[in-house]
Amino acid sequence: MIAPSILSADFARLGDEVRAIEGADWVHVDVMDNHFVPNLTLGLPVVQCLLKATDIPLDCHLMIENPERWAPGYAEAGAYNVTFHAEATDNPIAVARDIRAAGAKAGLSVKPGTPIEPYLEILRDFDTLLVMSVEPGFGGQSFIAEVLEKARIVRNLVDSGELRLVVEIDGGINMDTIEQAAEAGIDCFVAGSAVYGTADPAATVAALRQKVIAVEASAAQ
Repeated sequence: MIAPSILSADFARLGDEVRAIEGADWVHVDVMDNHFVPNLTLGLPVVQCLLKATDIPLDCHLMIENPERWAPGYAEAGAYNVTFHAEATDNPIAVARDIRAAGAKAGLSVKPGTPIEPYLEILRDFDTLLVMSVEPGFGGQSFIAEVLEKARIVRNLVDSGELRLVVEIDGGINMDTIEQAAEAGIDCFVAGSAVYGTADPAATVAALRQKVIAVEASAAQ
């Protein structure tokens, strides 16, 4: 699955920008509050407008404090998947249940420096694990390959039947790094500047997907 991040899109033309990624599986929406991360982007009113502009499911990544207060609203608005950070709450299971009750899939995200082991027991309460491969807060950062070990650990649990969830990665994904991520067992790849920095975003989405398909084909041989 390819999920272009509109963090790298032209905010003045968001309707056109989401229509430019035809063929994408999700639209990745980075919500930042200038508290949990040192940046401020868009919020629920923009998400509500985006839902009217595209049929592609919205994958909302909440890099915010107090997700227990704000996350359900994104689900109620119609977002397909709502992800919040493990580091932002003391009760991630309760937040996940509220998101699901409001009608969306629930995702848990961990920063590059956050170990995955303390959260393995609660992942059964989630639909998505978002592994951050850059520090959250800004686009255009370099890929941190060391985080792929987290993906491998969770991939093994999914493959063994112990967990059922989508393993997603966000940060520094491009034509080169997507192969490493695919080899680690990632299901969904968030790409921002690698998509919106090209002349034909939809063609780039297709090209990224072909990279992943090639890795999977090679692994199956």
